[in-house]
Amino acid sequence: MNKLKRFFISAAALILIGSVFLSANPQAVRAFQIDVPLDQALVYSGGESSNLRDYDPATTYSSGDKLVFSGLVSLDPRLNITPDIAETWEVSADGTVYTFHIRQNAKFHDGRDVTAQDFIFSWERAASPELQSDTALTYLGDIVGVREMYAGQAQSISGLKALDAKTFQVTIDAPKPYFIMKLTFPTAFVVDQKNVALGENWVHQPNGTGPYKLTEWKSNQYILYQANPDFYLGAPSIPYIVTKLYAGDDVRLFETGDIDVASVGLYSVDRMLDPAEPMHANLVTGVNLCTGYVVFDASRPPFDDVNVRKAFSMAFNRQQYIDVVMRGLALPAIGPFPPGLPGFNYDLKGLPYDPEQARELLKQSKYGGAEGLPEIVYTNSGIGSSVSANVAALAEMWQQNLGVKIKIENLDYNFYYQQIYSGNHGQIFDGGWCADYPDPENFADVLYHSGSSQNQGGYSNPELDALLEQARTERDTTKRIGLYQQAEQIIVNDAPAIFTTHSLSFQLVQPYVKGFVFTPVSIPLERYMWLEGK
Repeated sequence: MNKLKRFFISAAALILIGSVFLSANPQAVRAFQIDVPLDQALVYSGGESSNLRDYDPATTYSSGDKLVFSGLVSLDPRLNITPDIAETWEVSADGTVYTFHIRQNAKFHDGRDVTAQDFIFSWERAASPELQSDTALTYLGDIVGVREMYAGQAQSISGLKALDAKTFQVTIDAPKPYFIMKLTFPTAFVVDQKNVALGENWVHQPNGTGPYKLTEWKSNQYILYQANPDFYLGAPSIPYIVTKLYAGDDVRLFETGDIDVASVGLYSVDRMLDPAEPMHANLVTGVNLCTGYVVFDASRPPFDDVNVRKAFSMAFNRQQYIDVVMRGLALPAIGPFPPGLPGFNYDLKGLPYDPEQARELLKQSKYGGAEGLPEIVYTNSGIGSSVSANVAALAEMWQQNLGVKIKIENLDYNFYYQQIYSGNHGQIFDGGWCADYPDPENFADVLYHSGSSQNQGGYSNPELDALLEQARTERDTTKRIGLYQQAEQIIVNDAPAIFTTHSLSFQLVQPYVKGFVFTPVSIPLERYMWLEGK
C-alpha cells in the first residue's frame, strides 16, 4: 500500500498503533535483536495487521508483498510494463488472446519450477467462491470464465490454458489495452498450491517466487527477508531487508540511524522542508497517483437523492480542509483522476463550495431539507470512540452549513475494508484510491461502473456505464482519453463521493541507500537498489 497506498493503513494510523503498543510494552524497542549484519540490511519501520488476508496476494487490498511474490509482468521505476516471470508474450491480432512464455529459470523459493499450471491454480484459487476475494473480479474479471467461476457456476476458468509446462495462454472477453497492466497487481501473482494448503498461517512461511525470501517473522518485533540467490532476474544486491514492527516514529528512528528509509508524517514535513534542517538533504518528495474521498452510499437514504449528495459536497470547504487538517500539504481534488494520470483534466468543472446553494439543493431534494433527513452514520477506521481530524472537520462543516448532525462509528482498522466490502457501514464512509497502474480505467471504471465490485457506494448511472464500456475497447488513445474525461465529468456532476485531496509523498532516505527513486505507483523497487558504505 507506500504511504497512503490505497489508504488501507495510513502512516498516521501506524504511528498511533505503534504508540499504543509501545506504551504497553516499554521494552519493545530495546528488546529488538536480529541475527543478521545490519550493515548489509535495508531497514524499514512498519506495522502489522492481525488480518492474515492482508498478506495473501489473492485477498489483499494493498499493493501486496512484492519482495516475496511476483507475477507474469511488472512495472519498472518509470512505470513501464516489463517482463517478470513471463520472459516474452504475444497478443493475437484481435487483441483477445495473450500467450505468455514463462522463464525456464523461474522457480519457487523451494527450488521447484514455476509452470503454467501454477498460474492456472493461483488464478482459479483467487476466483473461487470459497476464498471470497474482493479483488478477483477487478483484476481478473476480463478473463473469459472468471465471472462464472466466481459466481459458482463453473469449476474452472475456461479462458486459461497451459499449452505446455512453460506456455500459458489467456483469453479475455474483448480487446482491452489496459488488461496486461492489471496483471501487475497481487491478485494475478503466482502462489504454491502445497504452500497455501498449510492453512491461513501459510502467509507467515510463504514459498514465493520474488527477489526475497521471508525467513523470519516475529510478531510485534520484526520481519526478516533474505535475498533469493536463484531469483530469475538475478540475485538482488541488498542481502537482507528488515521491517521493524511498531518500533516508533519513523522520523525519530531515521534520525537515530535505526532505519534507512522513513515516511515523514504531516507534523514533521515543515521541519524537513527547511533547508537549515540537517535531514533536509535526505528528503525525497513527489505527487502520488492517489485521490482521497468520502463515499456516499447512493443505494440508501438520504444519498439515493443526487441533490442530497451535491448539497453535502457543496457544503465542504476543501481549501479550509487542506489548510487546517492537511496543514497545507496536499493538492485539492475535485474529481477522481490525480495529476500525472493519463486523462487528468485541467478543465474539469468541480462542484464549488457554496453553502447557500447547498442548503437550497437540500430543500429541493425529496427529503425537503435537513429536518427531513434520516439519521446519518459516518463509518471510519479507528480505535475506540476517538474521532479523527478529517472526520471531525467534515461533520462540523455539515452541521454549520446544512444543520445536519452526523453519528460517527469506528471499525477496527485491521478489518475496515473487509467490513466495507461486506456492506457493514453507514451511509458515509472513508475511502481513497491510489493507482495500481497508470490508466484512467483504474479509477473511473473500477470505482464507478455499476457492475464493479469496488463500487462500494452502490452508485449507478447508465450513461456513465455506456461511456466506460466504450472506453474499455477503444484503441485510439486520443479518443479513449476523451471518453474517460467525459466520464469523469459525469461522476463529478453526480457526486457519488466528495473528492478531498491528492496526496503528496515525503520520505527520508539515507545517503548510502542507492537506486532509490520516488514512484507514484508501488513497484518492487528493492530489486533495483543497493547499499554503498553503510
